[in-house]
Amino acid sequence: MENRSHAFMTGIFTIVLLVAAVLFGIWFNRDRVEYDPYLLATTLAVPGLNPQAAVRYRGLEVGKVDGIDFDPNRAGQILVHLSIDPATPVTKTTFATLGYQGVTGIAYIQLDDEQVGSPRLATDDGNPARIPLRPGLLDQLEKRGQAILEKAEDVTTKLNDLLSDDNRKTILAAFSDVSATANEYRSLPKQLGPTIDKLPGLVDRADSAITSVNALAQDVTRLSQSLQGPDGALTRLTGSVDRAATSVESVATGAELDTLPSITALTDETRSSMRAVRRTMNTLNDRPQSILFGAPAPTPGPGEPGFAAPTK
Repeated sequence: MENRSHAFMTGIFTIVLLVAAVLFGIWFNRDRVEYDPYLLATTLAVPGLNPQAAVRYRGLEVGKVDGIDFDPNRAGQILVHLSIDPATPVTKTTFATLGYQGVTGIAYIQLDDEQVGSPRLATDDGNPARIPLRPGLLDQLEKRGQAILEKAEDVTTKLNDLLSDDNRKTILAAFSDVSATANEYRSLPKQLGPTIDKLPGLVDRADSAITSVNALAQDVTRLSQSLQGPDGALTRLTGSVDRAATSVESVATGAELDTLPSITALTDETRSSMRAVRRTMNTLNDRPQSILFGAPAPTPGPGEPGFAAPTK
């Protein structure tokens, strides 16, 4: 009996000691900080967020989630109750996002601020201030993923339309035409080979022809200069004609009294001939090239072929 009583008392003492240790640990670890209440009201999904989840301000843990429930005044809206350290600089521009810890999927509230120096956001137990909850990284990825999937579906639909039976036949026919054209172009170098081989000879002949034309032009220039020069043939011929005309006029004047009736006609003819010769000399002076190329055709008069009435 004494052994049983001793064992019983030992068990009771052990249990009491364990309970006391647990109570002391709870009291010792009790958080003595008085937190400020805040509220998140959102229509976004909050997967992985549970009560007692951490609240962090730019990576620093500043509070926890007290509870999550539905807004009784607005259907579909979720209310997340937060307790945040009063020293946390929660301002009117502070916003919250939903973050996740590594690969565990445990969610937490991440607070951030758009700008520094904004007025603090006042709150109290009776009317907790509301912090806006913005879409997190996963929400943005989900939205963009849906948009990408929709675009991929549109691209797939367009590809299906592009690769329809009729379009495939058209594409294959176009490829066949391109292949036939390429085969025809392959024979062009062989056909153009003889012509290309003759090009150097043609170039040499063209150079020779140009050289000949340049030499002919130089000869014509020298001939024209020799004819029109001070001692040229045209100058000498003009002087001879002038002297002959002078002599004829002197003879006509001397013989005018004796042989005037008989030589008047001859004098007139001689003068006409001299005028014609003078006109010829003038023409040669004005157009020395007419010796080589002939006199220009006379201008057609009225009624003749090619006549054009002068315009004002």
